[in-house]
Amino acid sequence: MLAPTPVIEDMHLRVDHGSGLMRGAEQIASPNFDPRPPGVEAELIVVHGISLPPGEFGGPWIDRLFTNTLPAELHPYFAEIGSMRVSAHLVVRRDGALAQFVKFTDRAWHAGKSCYDGREACNDFSIGVELEGADNIPYEDAQYTALADAVAALCAAYPRLSPDRLVGHSDIAPGRKTDPGPAFDWPRARRLVSAACALRPRQ
Repeated sequence: MLAPTPVIEDMHLRVDHGSGLMRGAEQIASPNFDPRPPGVEAELIVVHGISLPPGEFGGPWIDRLFTNTLPAELHPYFAEIGSMRVSAHLVVRRDGALAQFVKFTDRAWHAGKSCYDGREACNDFSIGVELEGADNIPYEDAQYTALADAVAALCAAYPRLSPDRLVGHSDIAPGRKTDPGPAFDWPRARRLVSAACALRPRQ
């Protein structure tokens, strides 16, 4: 007699409203956050690119930057940025693994001086997603897939988010920031995000 077919749990990412955390992402708490302004919710997703040292991948250095433990003595660039207090909500590693550093209900410090559609201070109303990468180095297939799943989970959880409200850091800080850079395939990303969102009902 055949054994019953096991029920496979939904493996998609999912946001827990109560905690502001994403199931399926590694949790690494950053101290670099504060509350969003009263009554303000996430309305924008900002895609960044980051590599530490510049152009190099792997290692614990992004995590160490976002937790204020970057060893300044190990690299000249680390000494340059080691005193910065920055964070993002999510990091998408080169293999597509996700780490969450700030609750989505809180304000991460990722955008800096910025403006979207005439509205300044984008940290107030945005979710920051860092892709491990560099402006002129192709991003990995796994990163596009993970980004699409993460954006779909966020759009399902927060009604003011949508695939149309996905921008790059360079879009909200033109002339100051260039990431995620020309190596990032926006048409591919938007196609995958739209497909993933179409399959995900609102929570």
